[in-house]
Amino acid sequence: MDHTVDEGVDVAANENTARTAASALAAPTALTAHQLVGLLVDPGSFHSWDEPPPGPPADPEYRASLDRARERTGLDEAVLTGLGLIDGRPVALVVSEFGFLGGSIGVATAERITRAVERATAERLPLLALPVSGGTRMQEGSAAFLCMLRITAAVQTHRAAGLPYLTYLRNPTMGGVFASWGTLGQLVLAEPGARLGFLGPRVYEELRGVELPADVQQAETLAEHGLVDAVVPPQDLRELVRRTLAVLGTTPPPAEAPDDAESPTEGTDDTRPDAWDSVLRTRRPDRPGTRELLRRTAEELVLLDAPGGRGGALVRALAVLGGRPVVVVGQQRQSPEHERPFTAADLRAVRRTALLAEQLGLPLVTVVDTAGAELSAQAEREGIAVEIAHCLTTLLALRTPVLAVLLGQGSGGGALALLPADRVIAAGHSWLAPLPPEGASAIVHRDGAHAAELARAQGIGAHRLAEVGLVDEVVPELPDAAEEPEAFCARLGQAIGRTLGALAAPEADRLAARAARHRRLGDSR
Repeated sequence: MDHTVDEGVDVAANENTARTAASALAAPTALTAHQLVGLLVDPGSFHSWDEPPPGPPADPEYRASLDRARERTGLDEAVLTGLGLIDGRPVALVVSEFGFLGGSIGVATAERITRAVERATAERLPLLALPVSGGTRMQEGSAAFLCMLRITAAVQTHRAAGLPYLTYLRNPTMGGVFASWGTLGQLVLAEPGARLGFLGPRVYEELRGVELPADVQQAETLAEHGLVDAVVPPQDLRELVRRTLAVLGTTPPPAEAPDDAESPTEGTDDTRPDAWDSVLRTRRPDRPGTRELLRRTAEELVLLDAPGGRGGALVRALAVLGGRPVVVVGQQRQSPEHERPFTAADLRAVRRTALLAEQLGLPLVTVVDTAGAELSAQAEREGIAVEIAHCLTTLLALRTPVLAVLLGQGSGGGALALLPADRVIAAGHSWLAPLPPEGASAIVHRDGAHAAELARAQGIGAHRLAEVGLVDEVVPELPDAAEEPEAFCARLGQAIGRTLGALAAPEADRLAARAARHRRLGDSR
């Protein structure tokens, strides 16, 4: 027997649903639909798309509940839709109202949402959905439940058209709404402290005989597991959406012809950095990491995963680099005392970010700088090796351009997972190895004392990697990125912009070249 009952908050069985839901959760979202619209859009710019719902239902109790909800909220349904301007940019909006029968979705509600999504697609508008809901309206039963498919199909068509679809999950967003259109945003944002989930706490308690732990369905918990991109207070949402649309609305400059100038990958063994010295330099705590690189080089930047996100070992962002909108996913090197390994959840987020780039038709920039993937029993249980394999296949097959930046440490499968690309740029002291040199020494010599020797013997440095076909350009460090962070980031940013311009080739040609490139990897030039 299936007890996954769509609905999270014992949804909208009567006009007491909102109070029932609120008693089971933290306080529901404090802002009404109209108040949230007022917080988001330019003053006076919102124009409703809503038409009156069909005639009243036959059931007198349900009809009375609808009348009371309309009197209490001033709305005729549990959602309002329309067009507004955010910093002058037109945006289609779908905004739920929790005060109207707990934001529940009936057939008329679903039709209103679907029409709004279809109109946004037809007019090629970005769409921002802001649900707050217990799920399906129980008075309408299966007919309303099935309407989640109707909404989802419209959303899929919108996304397939390459149009932005952003969602902001408010407290609470449960049941079928959470399991369909609420979590299908290319960016999924959430209100701090929001309860988000499939099964409602009262239903869980009835089925299991125990209370559902309070933090399981909390927005911050979902962000830590990569299911929510960022936890954003309502007062900060307008600015984040504005910057997101600014990135996505950037028109890239014309494609550039490949640079035939001599690539700075030349040099003799006497002039190239010593491999062990490079390993030590990339471990300096003051060396620029992914976040610093983006902050110094991006013309527009939307950093995800903060506050409340994974942060730590992974950086995800929308950015404009070299005048081109891109999606970025990279590893953030940390100081040894705060080091967090690169986990299976991080790798799943890498794949999700890569697919986001493909959906939006934007280049993907990966940044490699890791001491390695997590090595633990828990990592084995979570399938970290399988996640590395999935990252490799996802990036190899990605239809949009992929540029990898080897910024510093490149240890093991955690680094390899981000390296399938059309081009690779490497910092002068960056390196890539199956294991850290100390680990290689332990395998070969049964001690760590030969780490420097193994580093020099294994060909791990950026220039050696160019010789075996991985690295296309080495950006010099003079003498060390940590000692010249501004100048180094500027040089690397210029190389990224120049290479992105050269990657704007027809898709079929680019994918064929990518396949040929990886077929040759490891062979000396």
